[in-house]
Amino acid sequence: MPPPDDQRTDERPLGASVPPRPATPGRVAVPAEPATQRRAVAALLLSLLSLMGLLSLNYLQRGIYLVAYALLAGVMAVFLAVTSLTRARRSRTKLPRGSVVATVIAAVGIVLSTAMLLAFAVFGPQLKAYGRCLGAATTSADRQACQTQLIHAVNRELSTLRTTGSR
Repeated sequence: MPPPDDQRTDERPLGASVPPRPATPGRVAVPAEPATQRRAVAALLLSLLSLMGLLSLNYLQRGIYLVAYALLAGVMAVFLAVTSLTRARRSRTKLPRGSVVATVIAAVGIVLSTAMLLAFAVFGPQLKAYGRCLGAATTSADRQACQTQLIHAVNRELSTLRTTGSR
C-alpha cells in the first residue's frame, strides 16, 4: 500500500513507473525501449545504404546525384543513431544494438561523400570530358586513351591549383 500523500518524499505522481537504475556489477541492465531500438536499426540501414551508394558509383555523368544521396543518407543515419544513443542514456537502459556501428559507418560515408562532392566541384569539366570521351570510345585502346586524357587534365588542374594556392 502506498504511503499517504503527506508522507511521500519524491515528486513523481502516484502510480508512475520508476526509471531503471544504471547497471551495476551485480545487476543486469534493462534493454533499450523498442522505439529506440527501431531507431538504431533504421540508422544502421541508412548508413549501409549511404556506403553502398558510394561504392556503386560507376556512371560519372549522374554520379553527383548518387553522392548527394549518400551524403543525405549519412547525415540522417548519424542523426538517428545519435538520438537513439541519447534516448538510451537518458532512460538509463542498454545502448541499442547497432547504434554505435551506424554512427561510425555513417561518419565514414559522410566524409567520403563530402570528399567526392569536392572532387566533382573541382574536376567537373575534366570528368564531363572524360564521360564524353568514354561515350564515343568503341575499343579498349580508345578507353585507355580517355583515361590517359583524364589523368593529364587532372594533373594540369592540380598544378594550376598549387600555383594559385602558393601565392
